[in-house]
Amino acid sequence: MRVTAVIPVVGLTLLAGCGAQAKAKAKHTDVGAAIVAKARTCADGSLQRLGSRKVAYAAVVRSRATVSRRPGARAFARFGKLNVNRVPTIFSIRGARVDARCKPRQYLVQIPKRPNGVTAWVPARQVDVETVRTRILVDLSEKRVTLYDRGRKVLSSKAAIGARATPTPTGRFYVNQRLIPTDKHGPFGPGAVGVSAFSNVLTGWTQGGPIAIHGTNAPWSIGKAVSNGCIRIPNLVMKKLFARAWSGTPVLIRS
Repeated sequence: MRVTAVIPVVGLTLLAGCGAQAKAKAKHTDVGAAIVAKARTCADGSLQRLGSRKVAYAAVVRSRATVSRRPGARAFARFGKLNVNRVPTIFSIRGARVDARCKPRQYLVQIPKRPNGVTAWVPARQVDVETVRTRILVDLSEKRVTLYDRGRKVLSSKAAIGARATPTPTGRFYVNQRLIPTDKHGPFGPGAVGVSAFSNVLTGWTQGGPIAIHGTNAPWSIGKAVSNGCIRIPNLVMKKLFARAWSGTPVLIRS
């Protein structure tokens, strides 16, 4: 699947490329089997935590999804199959409420919505689940981005981060969309991965000031705190990261 749409990201314009988990060959994950392998037995209604340093799970909205603050409670947000940028809507799974056979009834998910890091419950029938083997660490004090695959470091690079007035937010997030710039020689370089985080100060920007890891046409900025909150890495490194960091990839941004 390949979809395109004009997307403002922290004040700039991109085209959306392939959404993660949109590859025709992608296989859905049997989360119940994974829980059985880990927990052996389940109590009806129990919460089973999911994910580790080597594996994570992404929920892909089938046609629509309603999320609530507690299992079975009234929905406080609704999502369509495609997000505002016309790419697949992705949540990051943190756990599952299961029945006695370890089959998930609802998933505890992180959603791309303020406040940063907010979690909610979504009915299992409303999403498909896929396995993610990568994770990204952004160390702001070191101004460095590191990509891990199955727990092994495969890429590491110096980065530009948010300026003092527009700092990069910290916390646990995830890649929620992958973006292809209209101009690959422009301010985003050859590509970007959107992160489920929002600027804490640019709240009035289009779409609430979403954060991304992207390339740059200002290589001099790498290693400095000069951005509006996004994380810039060299274009050659961005090409490599873009090729491996599918949506659902956990992103830890630490100070």
